[in-house]
Amino acid sequence: MTFALPKGRASRRWARRLAAAVGLVALCALPTTTAGAAPPQDGRPSAHAPLYVSDYGNNRVVALPARGGDQMPVPFEGLVRPTGMAGDTAGRLYVSDTGNNRVVVMAAHGSGQSSVPTDGLSRPLGLALDRAGNLYVADSFNDRVVNVSLADGTQTTVPTTGLLHPWGLALDAAGNLYVSDFVNDRVVKVAGDGSGQSTVPTVGLSQPTGLALSAKGDLYISDSGNNRVVKIAEGGGQTTVPTSGLSGPLGLALDGCGGLYIADGFNNRVVRVHETGGGQTTLPATGLNTPTGLAFPPMGTRP
Repeated sequence: MTFALPKGRASRRWARRLAAAVGLVALCALPTTTAGAAPPQDGRPSAHAPLYVSDYGNNRVVALPARGGDQMPVPFEGLVRPTGMAGDTAGRLYVSDTGNNRVVVMAAHGSGQSSVPTDGLSRPLGLALDRAGNLYVADSFNDRVVNVSLADGTQTTVPTTGLLHPWGLALDAAGNLYVSDFVNDRVVKVAGDGSGQSTVPTVGLSQPTGLALSAKGDLYISDSGNNRVVKIAEGGGQTTVPTSGLSGPLGLALDGCGGLYIADGFNNRVVRVHETGGGQTTLPATGLNTPTGLAFPPMGTRP
């Protein structure tokens, strides 16, 4: 993939940021094989729910049972480099089919796959759903976020300024949208009341990717260029989540019971740590190749 660099001031900006952009390009350019962060709409996930993992390098989505047992494939067809995911209360699972420039949805209980009506997506990444049935898509290579009404298929562009390869998305209870602005090494907040965009106060981010919001409003960020996850407390203040040996952390998910899950992309694993720190474990999984997105189903869809 080749970048056409703009002229003047923008060119200098790109020159400074090219190293960061290379991380995204490398991810989108991984060779494919023939193998197969936002909180849910209606409240906290449960630690007993399966964790869905987009297995980027294997072109598949798998479910890791929290109660033990075998890893299960989710029966999607034709995925190429899947990334972001989100589930709704009807039991549907939405997946960014990044290599095919589309978003696909699996009906409840794996009963059928379809494509979400979208227009002009280029390398879609993060997904988020709101309570009104709107799907937000980080349309990464178009440097924008789009909003797709699942009721009538209407697509609009979310008003933002200066995004460069947006990646992760998360929505809070007030309808504020958080976006990890990968190349600009920041996270922005788009106010749900239409009052505009602001930058979340952070220190030292490099290539932020996955986002997750806790029930009390703490924001977790995969700081992939620094091989760490940081926490921005609801009242302000940044800390580093205690982890060990991360390499290219990507997607994040919270189980609502104190567990933070991290797609440790370049270690080909998913790890769990306590939100309050410590207790890192690696989830039993087989054959993952650059796990990228994580999602729990909403509570209303679970046994």
